[in-house]
Amino acid sequence: MTTIDHDAVRQLAELLDDTGLTEIEYQTDEVRIRVAKSAPAVSYMAAPVGAAAPAAASADAAGEADPASHPGAIKAPMVGVVYVAPEPGAPPFVQVGDSISKGQTLFLIEAMKTFNPVRAEVGGRITRILVGDGQAVEYGEPLVIVE
Repeated sequence: MTTIDHDAVRQLAELLDDTGLTEIEYQTDEVRIRVAKSAPAVSYMAAPVGAAAPAAASADAAGEADPASHPGAIKAPMVGVVYVAPEPGAPPFVQVGDSISKGQTLFLIEAMKTFNPVRAEVGGRITRILVGDGQAVEYGEPLVIVE
């Protein structure tokens, strides 16, 4: 039987609090740790009678495909917090319209107090950036669209 690594569990719980995530999982050959917390209750209010959603917003939403299914989507390789620049105040690694090459650093993801580069899997042109600086991301979440 494996003993519980209380420090690892505590670090994962702190990462949940720091990033605003509700669940995180860490796995090695010897151990798998999953930490989750319940999300805050959400209340819903009914829209006033006669209020309609803007037609333009509906058309835009219907016209855009799910970014995760886009063939040029570069996805988060891990759970963490994304940073768009190498340090605060520095220009971002990439912007919409930039041409990129395979292996180029696009973002940094901070996970467990370590900064991990997210590199381009393909070359092309950035058409959409789907995340903002300091945003918490989940594994597999699309970060950028390259065409």
